[in-house]
Amino acid sequence: MSWRESRLAHRLGLTVPIVQGPFGGGLSSPVLAATVSNSGGLGSFGAHQLTPDQIGRVAEEIRALTDGPFALNLWVGDRDPEGDHLTDRALEWLRPYCQELGLEMPKTPERYGQLFEEQIPALLEASPAVFSFVYGIPSRQILEECRNREIFTLGTATSEKEAVALEQAGVDAVVATGLEAGGHRVSFLEKAENCLMGSMSLIPRVVDRVTIPVIAAGGIADGRGIVAAMALGADAVQIGTAFLACHESAAPQVHREALFSEQAATTVLTRAFTGRLARGLANRLSREQPPLAYPAQAWITGYLKRAAILQGRTDLMSLWAGQSAPLIRHHNAADLITSLRQEVDKAYSAIRPIQVN
Repeated sequence: MSWRESRLAHRLGLTVPIVQGPFGGGLSSPVLAATVSNSGGLGSFGAHQLTPDQIGRVAEEIRALTDGPFALNLWVGDRDPEGDHLTDRALEWLRPYCQELGLEMPKTPERYGQLFEEQIPALLEASPAVFSFVYGIPSRQILEECRNREIFTLGTATSEKEAVALEQAGVDAVVATGLEAGGHRVSFLEKAENCLMGSMSLIPRVVDRVTIPVIAAGGIADGRGIVAAMALGADAVQIGTAFLACHESAAPQVHREALFSEQAATTVLTRAFTGRLARGLANRLSREQPPLAYPAQAWITGYLKRAAILQGRTDLMSLWAGQSAPLIRHHNAADLITSLRQEVDKAYSAIRPIQVN
């Protein structure tokens, strides 16, 4: 059987078992999701920061651009304890940065971030082919409603224990994400710092423990990574940073340029960007000790980021990236998928069956 004919590809009608990682923080775009879906993969849109009305509009925009399946992604665990309070300590932390960027101190919003339970009705109404989620497991009622609407559910695990919990809850497939991945470490059964397993160890351990399809994520940016993941038993791969670098993403130009620069050689795990452990390019902001938890910390760094982008200050903004960022070569999403497909096809065609005398 061809590597393209995996269980997940068959179930979702994909011609290549490649999932585009969903980007939060305004980095996803309908154009990128649709381009990936039109190229035979599964496009994704990180919707956890969208209001219910915005979720519906984004789904309409993607459907206007593709007839293929796509995923909408939400965060089940949408806030941490004390993550809804802007403290005096946080304001003092923020003040020097505002002065440096020429910003006024921000006014306190009524609420930091969106609420998962308010977003779910809009997502169900939008009925994407796939509902992907991180930071936990939706309730039994939500998963049952997804099944009633024929919405495929895709949860994310950073450990085999989390993968087993997802399968036992009735989730259709699991993303096993290694510590190499860019963005947030989406652990939900233990502290993220206790779930830092590399993909080479995590993928086979998850494959051995669950019967549902496993999607490998973390450290995959070219055909070699796909071949390795498939050899470890994965049904598909999820690729983030390589798609984030494409012009179809909504990443600021300075972010995309940084992914192709020497700066991409060094990534770090930090809580400075959002209050939750996440991987990005090392910069001045990444070395800070965050005064707040999520989502308040994400809100104040987001306030800085808007001005930093306009001023080209990549030292004062989150620059999400995985450890394989130096491997990326493509600026166009369709070209990226074509290259990945050709690389993997070539690798498999070079494999010769073992001759037994």
